Amino acid sequence: MPPHVPSRLRHAVASPVVFLMTLAFVNWLGFASWQALLNNFAKDAAGFDGFQIGVLQSVREIPGFLAFTAVFLFMIMREQTLAYLSILMLGVGVALTGYLPSFWGLILTTTIMSVGFHYFETANQALSLQLLTKKEAPRGIGKIYGAAAAAQLVAYGAIAGAFLLMTPSYEAMYLIAGGATVALGILAMAGFRRFQGETKQNRGIVLRRRYWLYYALTFLSGARRQIFMAFGAFLLVERFGYEVSTLAQLLFLTCAINVVAAPLLGRAIGVFGERATILAENVVLVLVFLGYAFTGSGLVAGALFVLDGVFFTLTIAQKTYFQKIGDPADIAPTASVAFTINHIAAVAMPVTFGVIWMSDPSAVFLIGAGIACASLALAFLVPRHPDAGRETVLSRPAAAAMPAQ
Repeated sequence: MPPHVPSRLRHAVASPVVFLMTLAFVNWLGFASWQALLNNFAKDAAGFDGFQIGVLQSVREIPGFLAFTAVFLFMIMREQTLAYLSILMLGVGVALTGYLPSFWGLILTTTIMSVGFHYFETANQALSLQLLTKKEAPRGIGKIYGAAAAAQLVAYGAIAGAFLLMTPSYEAMYLIAGGATVALGILAMAGFRRFQGETKQNRGIVLRRRYWLYYALTFLSGARRQIFMAFGAFLLVERFGYEVSTLAQLLFLTCAINVVAAPLLGRAIGVFGERATILAENVVLVLVFLGYAFTGSGLVAGALFVLDGVFFTLTIAQKTYFQKIGDPADIAPTASVAFTINHIAAVAMPVTFGVIWMSDPSAVFLIGAGIACASLALAFLVPRHPDAGRETVLSRPAAAAMPAQ
């Protein structure tokens, strides 16, 4: 940067938060474009039904299930390098999607896209918890979520506008979105300095008994989130007849709210603590799933879709909960393991629930409400002030005085 630029601005541009916000923006620009077009593309161009959508979503989650293998990549490259390469792979997968409008074509391009997306998210989580202090993490990660929402805003707005003003081909839309992702990823690689956490990370797979509640919350979060990801938007398309432009406008509204709400919700986690926000998130999710199961109104279903998308930001609390109870050297390997745990149910559930969907779509969301209730029950075990040795409310008082392993 030129020397005449004030030092405060130079520091802001080079800060970890700006770096993480930028990468999150690029990653979500590509993924949101893919996602916004997927349901209509799968139905119109590839002739998918509910079962095939379930199969595709299961395949999409396999790279997330295999995210633990990122620990081996961390042995040969830095988290920052893996993040860059993952963005490029995501972009390539998105760009190719429109050219392969068939079941196996979508399986291939979805796999490429998903490998990039999930490995980026693994690297990004590891970087976030290493580069941000415990005090600044809730607000900082909230800003990162806000940047991701802004990227989705751009993607959904562009797609909605394109389909309202003209009749673009799916091939062109996917190619433009994927190409932009690759181009912006290359610019980020060239523009940012090296970022490295202060603590050297443990190598290999790390599993610790004292992290059990974090693992359980992560597993249930992945299960209930997958139901929403796989079938929430498909409900709007199949049952209520949402078109590409209408669905994109709904996603646009969700992200417009999140651009403002995500940093505020991140700040709220810092004020009210992880326990209160994890409880609040699960209460809202129970109501959302019950609403999906019983509503006959497309307007109500759309409102529930937006509500879920906004309150998803509160999952930041699970990350900062782990940051407070975990060994700083465990952050990168645990990020990899957590993504795998998050996707254990996600791999099998879409196919299984696709079968259930064919006979009773409401049952899918009733099961989702049950999963959210289980997560709500576990949330009561999160301490008001979590720390190493105080991982759960069941932790013995003597353990609270022990230093982190």
